[in-house]
Amino acid sequence: MDSRWHILVVEDDPPIAEVIEYALTSGGFGVERTDRGAAAIARCRREDAPDAVILDVGLPDVDGFEVCREIRRHSAVPILFLTSRADEINRVVGLELGGDDYLAKPFSPRELVARLRAIRRRVASSTAPASACLRHGPFELDPERVRLLVAGAEIELTRQEFRLLEALLSSSGRVFSRSGLLDRAWEEGGAVTDRTIDAHVKTLRRKLGAEAAEWIETVRGIGYRLREH
Repeated sequence: MDSRWHILVVEDDPPIAEVIEYALTSGGFGVERTDRGAAAIARCRREDAPDAVILDVGLPDVDGFEVCREIRRHSAVPILFLTSRADEINRVVGLELGGDDYLAKPFSPRELVARLRAIRRRVASSTAPASACLRHGPFELDPERVRLLVAGAEIELTRQEFRLLEALLSSSGRVFSRSGLLDRAWEEGGAVTDRTIDAHVKTLRRKLGAEAAEWIETVRGIGYRLREH
């Protein structure tokens, strides 16, 4: 059985698609290409869906953001946007719609492969049992016991602070939008805003202590992430 990750490349510029395919196959990935958004949506609905999607935004038939929106209706396949729309608002839109990463053109093929490998690691870690402890850097978080150790010392957190850190730990390196963190930490809903996240992250950092707090990075204009190393 082929154990490689298979990537669907959705790109309508043939020279760029060829560069991507060469970089990915050299990096050990399987590659399938299409230049149409509608075909990508249909492909991700199949039982043998790709393991990840590299998605251009400026496609000739369906806007890449709409493609992402449609895929997210029925699939959690990782999506990496690769586009010339590098401004902040487009990055935010792409991540808010469910994209896992966003890389602007012109791009480094080596960086593209590295980002896909990081996504693959996050997917592998997210398949662990829900009750398994999350360990990363100085953190050891036990979801079953609702217990956090930082460098071996137990830290008391509120339920929302615990859920915030759990979300970040579950996918280190992934950028979470503020609204995405709201969904994870306030599952019951309520009158909360994006700024609520900022306030709770500030309190969480203070409780963690100066060294551990540095692991939670602010991504300007988007949200937060837990650094990978």
